[in-house]
Amino acid sequence: MSDSFLAEPLLSVRDLKVHFPVKGGVLQRTVDVVKAVDGISFNVPRGKTVGLVGESGSGKTTTGRAIARLVPITAGSVHYEDRDLATLSRRDFFAYRKKIQVIFQDPFGSLNPRMTIYSIIAEPLDIHFKEWSKSQKQARVAELLEKVGLTAEFMQRYPHQFSGGQRQRIGIARALAVEPDFIVCDEPVSALDVSVQAQIINLLQDLQDELGLTYLFIAHDLAVIEHISDQVLVMTEGKIVEQASAAEIYCNPQHPYTVKLLEAVPQV
Repeated sequence: MSDSFLAEPLLSVRDLKVHFPVKGGVLQRTVDVVKAVDGISFNVPRGKTVGLVGESGSGKTTTGRAIARLVPITAGSVHYEDRDLATLSRRDFFAYRKKIQVIFQDPFGSLNPRMTIYSIIAEPLDIHFKEWSKSQKQARVAELLEKVGLTAEFMQRYPHQFSGGQRQRIGIARALAVEPDFIVCDEPVSALDVSVQAQIINLLQDLQDELGLTYLFIAHDLAVIEHISDQVLVMTEGKIVEQASAAEIYCNPQHPYTVKLLEAVPQV
C-alpha cells in the first residue's frame, strides 16, 4: 500500500451498516431485514480516487448514498475530517452538503426535463449562496459549463436537447457548483457509450488534478475502475471482500469474487 493511503484520510468509514426492513402481513410488521451494507470499513485519502466495484445488488450504490446521507445509516461511523456525519442532525449536516456532492448514474433521469440548464446548475447556488445576485450566479454557471467542456450558450436550453455524454457533463457541472471537496461518482459512465465513457473519465481526472478533488468512484466494471482509481474496494453481498491498489487487484487478485469480476472484463 502506498504512503498516500497511510496518510490522514479525508473520509473514514468504520463498520458501516445500512439495513432495510422488509414489511409483511396485514399489520405490515417487519418480517425480514435486507443487509444492503453490512459492516464495511475503508479510508479515502484526500485528493485520491477510491474505486468501489461490485455487481448489481452488492451494496456499492447504497454505500455512496449513505456517505452523502441520502439513505439512513443503521450503524457505524462516517468521519469526514474530524466529524462523524452519521451522528449529525439534518440541520447540522447541511453545512457538509457543500463539501460532499454526488454525480448520479443516469444522465437522462437525474436532470429535471422542465428546467433549463441554467436552473439545474444554479439550483445548489440558490440553496447555499442565497446572498449571490443573479449576475453572480450566471457568471458561475457559465464558468462551470466551460470547465466541463460545454459553452455558456447552452444555459437556456433543456436536457432533451443534449446527448447522454453532454447531460453527464451538465451533471458534473451541477456537482461542482458549490466547490465540494469530495464527490461520490455513482456509476457516472455506465449508461454511456464506450467512446463517451473515456471522455467523461478523462474529464473527471482533469478536474481532480485542477481542483484537488477526492472521489469515491462506484462502478460494476473493473475495466473502468482500473483507469481512474488509486485504490480499489471489491464489494459483494454488503461486504468488502478485497481492497488493494488497482495494480495489485489486476495482477494478483486474492478473492474468488474478484477473479470472477476480472474474468468478465472483455479482453482487447
